[in-house]
Amino acid sequence: MEDVIDPDIVENTDFRVALAAGGAAGTSVDIILFPLDTIKTRLQSERGFWKSGGFRGIYSGLFSAAVGSAPTAALFFVAYESTKTTFNNITQDRRYQSFGHMMAASIGEVSACLIRVPVEVVKQRTQALGTGSSIASFKKTLNSEGLGGFYRGYFSTVLREVPFSIIQFPLWEYLKSRVSKHTEQPITALQSSLCGATSGAISAAITTPLDVVKTRVMLAEKGSSIAKGSISFVVQTIIKEKGFMGLYAGIAPRVMWISIGGSVFLGVYEKVKITLTQMFKV
Repeated sequence: MEDVIDPDIVENTDFRVALAAGGAAGTSVDIILFPLDTIKTRLQSERGFWKSGGFRGIYSGLFSAAVGSAPTAALFFVAYESTKTTFNNITQDRRYQSFGHMMAASIGEVSACLIRVPVEVVKQRTQALGTGSSIASFKKTLNSEGLGGFYRGYFSTVLREVPFSIIQFPLWEYLKSRVSKHTEQPITALQSSLCGATSGAISAAITTPLDVVKTRVMLAEKGSSIAKGSISFVVQTIIKEKGFMGLYAGIAPRVMWISIGGSVFLGVYEKVKITLTQMFKV
């Protein structure tokens, strides 16, 4: 019998379940879709796709991504589920449910970025700057910029992730509720996965300019105008160099990556969440 998502499980998730399911989901999606992420990063690089490595070494930076995936996703879902549960306990009015999902997603992203940003810095520099390995990128960043270098682009990352999640997660929850209402059955993990793909693709397309800005800031040389400049300055620089469409560099692999990633990420998350919840209830 296929696993289904019980409404009580969706709205009230045990801390241990969110931690484990989030870790499993994050690791799965980052490892499976890493090559697409590398291509997207190189397309957005100031050096351009071919000078950043083209299709060579598309697994460069995989180690840092693998190490950071589980704790990043786990921290996000712990914060997301906790906030969502707290909000639902405060107000039982389902008209405000989407607002609760937005709030939960925002808090989850701000928390997760504490781990995600250092991982992204190391990963993207390995992908686009030809450092050779994640360890080499880590050492180079530490030696040249200190610990602060690992948080280069923190605010531009939050600026990307929060709007993305504010769109993706309420849309994901909404699509799941619509599917469940249409079928008059509890939604399955597979259906949740397809909802995740749809919500991820839409969110990715809308927020691509924020992703391009984040990538430019992270890859910029220390002391350069982009490294020191404001978000608006980076946007103006990109438009001046490559025109307005430069803000949408890498949109195709980003949408493809996040669409597939949303399916894997949210599908695995729900599957593990259901399984572990049932285990803990035994």
